[in-house]
Amino acid sequence: MKRICAFLLLALLSGCSAITSTVPPDEQIAEQLALTETFAELKALPNPRGAIPVSVYSFRDQTGQYKPQENVSSFSTAVTQGANSILMQALHETDWFVPVEREGLQNLLTERKIVRAAMSDKGDNAPELPPLTTAKIILEGGIISYDSNVKTGGLGAEYFGIGASELYREDVISIYMRAVDVRTGQVLLSVATSKKVLSQEMRAGFFRYVSYKRLLEAEAGFSDNEPMHICVTQAIEKALTLLIKDGINKGVWSARAS
Repeated sequence: MKRICAFLLLALLSGCSAITSTVPPDEQIAEQLALTETFAELKALPNPRGAIPVSVYSFRDQTGQYKPQENVSSFSTAVTQGANSILMQALHETDWFVPVEREGLQNLLTERKIVRAAMSDKGDNAPELPPLTTAKIILEGGIISYDSNVKTGGLGAEYFGIGASELYREDVISIYMRAVDVRTGQVLLSVATSKKVLSQEMRAGFFRYVSYKRLLEAEAGFSDNEPMHICVTQAIEKALTLLIKDGINKGVWSARAS
């Protein structure tokens, strides 16, 4: 019986180690964020006839929700507050748009005043600053909903004190994005995307009396949660891809002839 219990315990632990890495995981150095599938779809779009200057004043979390925690007051927001930076990064990576700085416009204007003051000492020979690039399109919108515990479930089994279980939970974030014509204020395009945020937990345990007054117990497990900012990035990149495709279909802009 002891040999059987030891063998089952060894098989249980080896199975868990095959699912996950070392516990706890090793320390890792900082690295570049991996490209997502939605980013690959964005880069696969046809080339434009010309890049369009766009500005983003505010693209932020509009849900106002905090992280759900039981019996604890949490002041940490449920989704990232850096959606504006994520959108600007996506605009910078695509060939369709030329993003111009508007979120930090006051800082930019202050710095230009400092440059003008420094140039004034040179008299009439001082070169003039070029005007700021004007945008033709303003991108508006934001993260409009975050729904937690949309779907939960699990699976487990136990026999003779040996058992394993798996639990999962799905959350959903939704994003709206619209393109506004600077000259007329007309909303040219509007798209909406959603992304499921998956969290799962796996556990396995062993609980058995191996002899009189001797209890053998072991437990192993791990959890895997999708990073929220990665999910927001994928939703924004998908929305930007749909925006470009809809603009081509409706004749708002056009792709370069292949």
